[in-house]
Amino acid sequence: MWQIWHEPIYAQTFAIVMGVLLTLTVGFFFLRSRSPQLQAGWASLVSWSIATPVLFVLLGASGNWALIGLGIVSVMAFKIFFQLTGMYHRSYFVWLSYGGVAALCYLIHTGSRELYNTMPMIFFAAICLIPIVRNSHKQMIQYMALTLMAFMFLGWSFLHMGWILKLDRGPYLAIYITILTEVFDNLSLAVSRFFGNHKMFSRITPRRNWEGFFVAAPLTILLAFSFRHLLPEQSEQWWIASGIAAVFGGSLGDLVLSVIRRDLGIKDVGVFIIGRGDFLSVIDRLIFVAPIFYYLMWYLEANKTLTSWVP
Repeated sequence: MWQIWHEPIYAQTFAIVMGVLLTLTVGFFFLRSRSPQLQAGWASLVSWSIATPVLFVLLGASGNWALIGLGIVSVMAFKIFFQLTGMYHRSYFVWLSYGGVAALCYLIHTGSRELYNTMPMIFFAAICLIPIVRNSHKQMIQYMALTLMAFMFLGWSFLHMGWILKLDRGPYLAIYITILTEVFDNLSLAVSRFFGNHKMFSRITPRRNWEGFFVAAPLTILLAFSFRHLLPEQSEQWWIASGIAAVFGGSLGDLVLSVIRRDLGIKDVGVFIIGRGDFLSVIDRLIFVAPIFYYLMWYLEANKTLTSWVP
């Protein structure tokens, strides 16, 4: 289906990203003992130095390996969500959710977009049957609501990354939006740690502030311009739309998952890799970015004759 490992643009992009990461990691290594913020920054850079090669290998794979990998990531995020909410022992809901992820991946594989978009309703109907099959009513409204929320966020929404792979230059688009989203998040957090004074939403995410947002946002859009060679078209509407999607979609995903974690009173369930939280924290920013970016790219691809924002 596709395999981009052998393409020069893939190798060049990988070399640039890894070169920047390793340079920053070495720099922070010698500074990490000076403050907890520098220690946290170094740990995060180490984590991305480990995760980035995995990301590039996965999204550049041939056949359906990339889609299978995304499905596994989705399932692992579901597992963490059910552990956070205390539902992991509710096997009916857990296994039905895993089956829903498999169905979503199959629909992406077959290109059945209309059926894919009806899956939230089909899934909701399926989980409504669980109380009947179990002949039980205790806490079922809570279990049904939480399971549907997880399916919408971690299944249907996140797996739009699979639809992105099916677009023109799809693997490059997936790499591109992931880089933009993560750079924005880490820049925003870094600036907030060192320079921020005005909290964005102090009761939800006290680590972030407006200074971090307003520094990271334009730098992310600048990065979108710098990596525009990964896009099918390099005209301004493509990279500006991508940068905006990464900034606002990523912020929304992080905030929504922070609301859930704080309401539950649990930050992480274990650690995925050094310097990172659990598996759910790896994809939280993509739950809104993926569908927003997909439909933006789909629209622009369908209207390639557009050369300007002005009609």
